[in-house]
Amino acid sequence: MSKVLVCFFSAGGEDVSVGESNELGNTAMMAQEIIKKLNEDGHSVTSFRIQPTIPYPDSYDQKLVKATEERAMQERPEYEGDVADFDDYDTVFVGFPIWCSDMPMIMYTFLEKHVFTGKIVVPFCTHGGSGEVDTFRKVAEKAVGSAPGQGLAMSGDLARKPGGAKQISYWIDQLAI
Repeated sequence: MSKVLVCFFSAGGEDVSVGESNELGNTAMMAQEIIKKLNEDGHSVTSFRIQPTIPYPDSYDQKLVKATEERAMQERPEYEGDVADFDDYDTVFVGFPIWCSDMPMIMYTFLEKHVFTGKIVVPFCTHGGSGEVDTFRKVAEKAVGSAPGQGLAMSGDLARKPGGAKQISYWIDQLAI
């Protein structure tokens, strides 16, 4: 079995696409299901939640303003800590919400900071209806030297339901890692 890393960014807070607030965030809920399934399949799994050094606001509107500003300035927000022994992982799942038709800029920080040569990189995201909007290609471009795995885009409301867990299980079975 391969040694697997599940790294993800999930802001939590107010979510207008599902009409409620969620402390974890939809992407974190999706990551939990991925980790659960990989563990059930006997993989050695480590997770790393990308936590910004300056937290994003809980308010959806304020979060959108901050994300738009970061994108316009092409910022690379810093995050707390890092993955220990990154080179030891064979497969890296990379998860994020879709913000402003792209992945959050903090994901570019993470992807540009690490060397992915020889790894399988599997993107996953949550969205409010847009799908992955070409972010999986961007992940593959930033993860230079990696082999791209088939990604999964899931609506935020599905990530919260039992049907989401079933879809994740099926997807992981198809990956054959």
